[in-house]
Amino acid sequence: MLGFGARRLLTALLQPQPQRWPFQPSRDMRLVQFQAPHLAGPRLGLELGNDRGVIDLNAFDPTLPKTMIEFLEHGEATLSVARRALTASLPTLLRSEVTFLPPVTRPDKVVCVGMNYVDHCKEQNVPVPKEPIIFSKFASSIVGPYDEVVLPPESQEVDWEVELAVIIGKKGKHIKATDAMAHVAGFTVAHDVSARDWQMRHNGKQWLLGKTFDTFCPLGPALVTKDSVPDPHNLKICCRVNGEVMQSSSTSQMVFKTEELIAWVSQFVTLYPGDVFLTGTPPGVGVFRKPPVFLKKGDEVQCEIEELGIIINKVV
Repeated sequence: MLGFGARRLLTALLQPQPQRWPFQPSRDMRLVQFQAPHLAGPRLGLELGNDRGVIDLNAFDPTLPKTMIEFLEHGEATLSVARRALTASLPTLLRSEVTFLPPVTRPDKVVCVGMNYVDHCKEQNVPVPKEPIIFSKFASSIVGPYDEVVLPPESQEVDWEVELAVIIGKKGKHIKATDAMAHVAGFTVAHDVSARDWQMRHNGKQWLLGKTFDTFCPLGPALVTKDSVPDPHNLKICCRVNGEVMQSSSTSQMVFKTEELIAWVSQFVTLYPGDVFLTGTPPGVGVFRKPPVFLKKGDEVQCEIEELGIIINKVV
């Protein structure tokens, strides 16, 4: 039994909901975590397109959870409240009034996939993997969509990687590929910042330390629910550094799609609501340029994915 607004949620569930198929771009569900000076603590909201601001979901229904993971754990009950808020005529907060937080904070795990774009494999002159190459970042590396990336003094070779991130919405283990999308809440943009010296030459060439410095995982701006993304594997994906396009490809180049990755990883670990999958990066990273190019203080990195949005991170 739900511990928040149970009667109101049950009523909402019993009410007929507007049909959302085919997709209605003006009614995309873009869930965000945010904070504002005049509001207590982090809150959940709906980011509206065309710079129309943010709906405060916790003001719409004060009984809703205030963190994305708790929201996802309640599944359809909380999503139905967000749908009602999206279709209602509600006051909005201006974007300038809020600070966008990562759409998910402190997930149980951040699962990363290496060499998962065909064109990225060609860039390195390596064969396309026959099985997913899995590594991880610590959750402490996650920062918001417009937060700064801090260059660690321990590394001189910090690089960029734009990635499609998948956010899990339903617990599962040994999930079949055919059932995998039922466990997905939605998608967001990720910047898999990477210290190449620590990834490639130190720590026994294990990738973890080079990938998991603080601030090395900007996420956002929103969790775009899966029903708002017609085909996550056919999206333009791009990274710009100081306005110059460095990476430009399509998620159609992914070797292992979302369903295969979830099926593969869930053989080994239980997936929980809020878990994040970083699904790999396309070609154009700095380390494989001739000569190599790395981030420096003052740089601005923009990671953008069609339909999902853009994150912008200053390097300090």
